[in-house]
Amino acid sequence: MPRSVLVLQHAPWETPGLVATALAAGAGGVPVAVRSVLDDADPDLPPAARLAGLVVMGGPMGADDDARHPGLAAERRLLADAVAAEVPVLGVCLGMQLLARALGATVHPAHGTEIGLAPVDVVADDPVLAPLGPRPTVLHWHGDAADLPAGATLLARTDVTPVQAFRAGSALGLQFHVEVDRPLLEEWLASPAAAGLPPGGAEDLRRSADAALPALVPAAEAGLRAFADAVRTAAERA
Repeated sequence: MPRSVLVLQHAPWETPGLVATALAAGAGGVPVAVRSVLDDADPDLPPAARLAGLVVMGGPMGADDDARHPGLAAERRLLADAVAAEVPVLGVCLGMQLLARALGATVHPAHGTEIGLAPVDVVADDPVLAPLGPRPTVLHWHGDAADLPAGATLLARTDVTPVQAFRAGSALGLQFHVEVDRPLLEEWLASPAAAGLPPGGAEDLRRSADAALPALVPAAEAGLRAFADAVRTAAERA
């Protein structure tokens, strides 16, 4: 059976966006399935060894919120298995926090809110982050933060969130969002996620996006092609 990419989604508006675009263009026709297993205590997830890639998206819930969302435990198990099997993994926002937990690190709820387009400091080389440059302006939308897993390499940081990105073998965790282009941002601003913005916050985000996204989107697309290349290589090993 050919390997496929599994995308785990936690909110209707937090789609894979530019990740899906990169996979369609660069992963050599590897099938991609998008699923949500949040509320399934025993989801029928494929074994990690059958995957060419695993993408875990963001969402408003906490990484340890198993009581309300029992499927999170199965996601963490699959993430751990995928790293052990050297399957290419990309965890975004909540997905990064789930990846960190799967690798034994702690997630701190309400650690510090970052919402909007603002810089991160890239502190180590990685093929997905390299096209963004040393201090890119990226989209933040989170309040929780994860510690760096043991043995992982810190890739990016901010003062509020010391672990903004890390690499652990085949897995990349990103606390910020490189998958969002302007149309997807508009979906977010029309979603329940925008309810917590201050008055005028949506318009502030739009203005910031107009300034930042013309440079960020092509850089993100270039970086995500490196992830798609890794997926294609994994699929060819099957």
